[in-house]
Amino acid sequence: MNTVISDEMIGLVSEKGIFGVLEIEDLEDAVPVAETLLDNGVSAIELALRTNAAVPAIREIHRVFPEMFITAGTVIFPDQIQDVIDAGASMAVAPGFNPGVVEKAIELKLPFAPGISTASEVEAAYAMGCRLLKLFPAEPLGGIRYMKSMMGPYSYLGMKLFPLGGLNEDNLASWASEPNVVALGGSWIAPKGLIREKDFKEIGRRAKKASACWKKVKEETR
Repeated sequence: MNTVISDEMIGLVSEKGIFGVLEIEDLEDAVPVAETLLDNGVSAIELALRTNAAVPAIREIHRVFPEMFITAGTVIFPDQIQDVIDAGASMAVAPGFNPGVVEKAIELKLPFAPGISTASEVEAAYAMGCRLLKLFPAEPLGGIRYMKSMMGPYSYLGMKLFPLGGLNEDNLASWASEPNVVALGGSWIAPKGLIREKDFKEIGRRAKKASACWKKVKEETR
């Protein structure tokens, strides 16, 4: 069985910890947002493929800031895998579990984390070699209580989680304290409204607070 993501890559994701989820509508915003995140302790992003500017934004951020760990998000079609590889993405994630996308990621050797929300999806993803799973939408599903109930039967398998959906400054610490959560993220750090307004000061404040919180919790729970 092929493994969709290596232990080394999961370790790198864990080192990054906080991922700013971005939806870039205007390509001119890509570099300033990335620079703001980097300057405030967030060196990883999930850039959602929901706009025409998305793939060009990945390419431009990778060109200007090669140190930024870029994850392509909302990857729901197999042919998007090659597109994001060519643009410079290091990993890809999806809101759901699509076997065809997982197969293409394996074929092209792009680390991939499918989205899961049910036990059946966990088992299907594991059977295809997925070891990092994007729990989505984490809070609307039922939060940490739901995660523990659903993942309990699979705890011995060593799968790791990357929760997104409904996370924010108020619940960040609780999620970060869970041992099987290796990274988390959300659009609260750099939401579309703040990007449109070019409010990089507020984006920087949110990034700095999220990064500091993640590091503090992980140090306390080692």
